[in-house]
Amino acid sequence: MRDAARRRDGAGEWQGAWEDIVIVVGVDGSQASLMAVEWAAHEAAMRGVAVHLVHVIPALDLPAGAASEEVRQCVHKHALFVLEDALQHVRTGEAQTQILTGDPRLGLIKASKDAELLVVGSHGTGGFWQQLAGSVALGTPGQATCPVVVARPLPEHPRNEVVVGVDGSSGAETAMEFAYAEASLRGAELYAVHAWNPVSGGQTTGLVGEPDAHRQLLEAAIADFRDRRPAVKLVPRLVRGHPVDVLLRASAEAGLLVVGSRGHGPVSAFFGSVSHALVQYAKGPLVVIAVAGKT
Repeated sequence: MRDAARRRDGAGEWQGAWEDIVIVVGVDGSQASLMAVEWAAHEAAMRGVAVHLVHVIPALDLPAGAASEEVRQCVHKHALFVLEDALQHVRTGEAQTQILTGDPRLGLIKASKDAELLVVGSHGTGGFWQQLAGSVALGTPGQATCPVVVARPLPEHPRNEVVVGVDGSSGAETAMEFAYAEASLRGAELYAVHAWNPVSGGQTTGLVGEPDAHRQLLEAAIADFRDRRPAVKLVPRLVRGHPVDVLLRASAEAGLLVVGSRGHGPVSAFFGSVSHALVQYAKGPLVVIAVAGKT
């Protein structure tokens, strides 16, 4: 475990080696982003690593002049306040801060390039900023090179379990690896959930709507973990229904929901996809795992 430390200079800019950064958190002053900070700090404490708080100032297209410079100084001062407030929610462990300028989605993706996790809130501060933060929650999964956590309050009576969506894809396989490690870290049970529909088949597999085929897919997906890594209690669940409905119900009692996804374009919004629906409506913390450009 590292000694507790908070490293920042007077301008609020991060000072240190990039290799020290493990969990990056996007902060914008909203309650949702502060919840993301608290979630990340708790996760970092379990891992014994640092939290890196990043605030991205949207680029301002202002004319040259004293008035514009005054606006920029006010915006920067507000950014310092946002980061200082976020630091108060990191109660243990290391915390570092950084201010960037540009598209918040692209800024956070770049800042998390060498991170293990990127954590964002599900909503922003209201009005335009709420829409912007919402686009961050929708636009970073699938484009970041690390798992993205969309932080939400835990369900009212959460079980000590991690739920992972299984559909036979490479993304789901990566999600399974992450979920297993997270369950081990938390001392939690791991529920591997596969949804099937007798009309449309599985989530993405194109299997015929017969339960035996889907049961075989689920068993194959968890075999390695059950046979070679028995430290975590692994419970397979084959559930009839649409994957969004099935996973939303599972998230209502779980401590964490983990799914895989695919990246689509420079800034993905996942419109119409399972990932998009879960980012919008999951009942608790959600991890979306994908690597930009991979399918």
